[in-house]
Amino acid sequence: MNPAVWVERHGRRRPEDPALAEGERVHATWGAWAARTAGAGTGLREQFGLTPGDRVAIVMRNRPEYLEALFAIWHAGLVAVPVNARLHRDEFAYILEHSASSVVITDEDHAPDLESLLGTVASLRAVVVAPGERWTRLASSPTAPPVDMRPEDPAWLFYTSGTTGRPKGATLTARNLLMASLSYFADIDPVSPQDSILHAAPLSHGSGLYGLPHVARGAVSVVPASGGVDGDEIGALLRHWPGMSFFAAPTMVKRLVGDPAVVAAAASRLKTIIYGGAPMYLADLEDALTAFGPRLTQIYGQGESPMTITALSKADHADRNHPRWRDRLQSVGTPRTDVEVRVVDGEDHVLPVGEVGEVLVRGDVVMAGYWNDAKATADVLRGGWLHTGDVGSFDADGYLTLRDRSKDLIISGGMNIYPREVEEALMRHPGVRAAAVVGRPDPRWGESVIAFVEAMDGAAPPSVEELDQTCLEHIARYKRPKDYRFVGSLPTNNYGKILKRELRQQVRSEGEDPRPR
Repeated sequence: MNPAVWVERHGRRRPEDPALAEGERVHATWGAWAARTAGAGTGLREQFGLTPGDRVAIVMRNRPEYLEALFAIWHAGLVAVPVNARLHRDEFAYILEHSASSVVITDEDHAPDLESLLGTVASLRAVVVAPGERWTRLASSPTAPPVDMRPEDPAWLFYTSGTTGRPKGATLTARNLLMASLSYFADIDPVSPQDSILHAAPLSHGSGLYGLPHVARGAVSVVPASGGVDGDEIGALLRHWPGMSFFAAPTMVKRLVGDPAVVAAAASRLKTIIYGGAPMYLADLEDALTAFGPRLTQIYGQGESPMTITALSKADHADRNHPRWRDRLQSVGTPRTDVEVRVVDGEDHVLPVGEVGEVLVRGDVVMAGYWNDAKATADVLRGGWLHTGDVGSFDADGYLTLRDRSKDLIISGGMNIYPREVEEALMRHPGVRAAAVVGRPDPRWGESVIAFVEAMDGAAPPSVEELDQTCLEHIARYKRPKDYRFVGSLPTNNYGKILKRELRQQVRSEGEDPRPR
């Protein structure tokens, strides 16, 4: 099914109800959004000679026109290529070239970079600025019904964040997007037309995907007028728009916990915070539950299986009387309704409860493959299962705990050490704001554990002795870092994920450490 049908349907049934908002201001009713979507879809096809299956990229900060463009692309039967607006011009060029995008829809801030690529990116025919005169003309084109889309038709090329090299385009089909949306209703939350979703995180990735079930059910899509994460603004929007949910990376949740305006407004108006995309440390999660109450849900997914591998429900977060409550908080929950999940060894044999291996998933939500990359597709989908590259284990109750990415595993003295458990231990020290652990070649042990530590703002770094003692109180001695590096800030990508690749390159460029410890 074409996702644009959702907008068309609400435009007929509820033409005067608010659909898109910028801050507290209604940007478009459902009737207006439906008309713009249908008009811009026709305009894209007719003015640029596009046919179903052609790619159209979106490069812009969060704004209502982003969602207008996204659904107009689908209305025309085209493939959307949402691109992280914080990337460099050369990174834009790579994704546009790789996807063979014909048109890019952008905003005024990014137009100069993208217009400079005309004539450089062979496939690129036009750059359309929204809002702008050309976009207005497109949206005013004669309307037509949404183009039929088959379940297997590509709908969204989801480019990975590229933390391990060039990004790959996960091909998400119409079926994938529909299954991800239905699974949200089954496992996360019901959604009603009286609800709203706040897009404070990038629409090009998680927030855009979590927005789909809300559009399907007719909730209001709200974009902060600031385009960023401002506590006073989010507090005001929570008070203005009822039943508000939003997706947030753990770093954003931690920031909002410390904002009195958000905490005060959340007490009565917040519906759900969906968090994921990076580890949420236990101490931070307990702080968030104290601040917001049982309104948190964790989702574990990947671009290759959007929104959907496992979930830790609101009920799990609230079940403080369960004897393993804290253990469950450190898990990523149980498999979602629409997928099967396994933990396997190096030969893809299923492992027993408690044993650690690679996480595999299959179901109708899993991508069709990587765009124009048959080799990578065959490797990651071998045997009909998505090989996530994540390492974890199931407990007896079916809760999955992630240990790390497989490439992050440290083997020291023949023992497996998962960086996340060392990071969790370090985060228990009150003077540690963030920590990242990587392996370094070691002549005696094969690899040794190196910890990069970011101290709390305005505080002196903890001593090595204090950090050692904190680790020894919570993890085995052999997992203790052999070296600490105190840094002003850890390197992250545009979604807040720590770039361990950079840290590994740094320590490995120094060679083996000859000092025993």
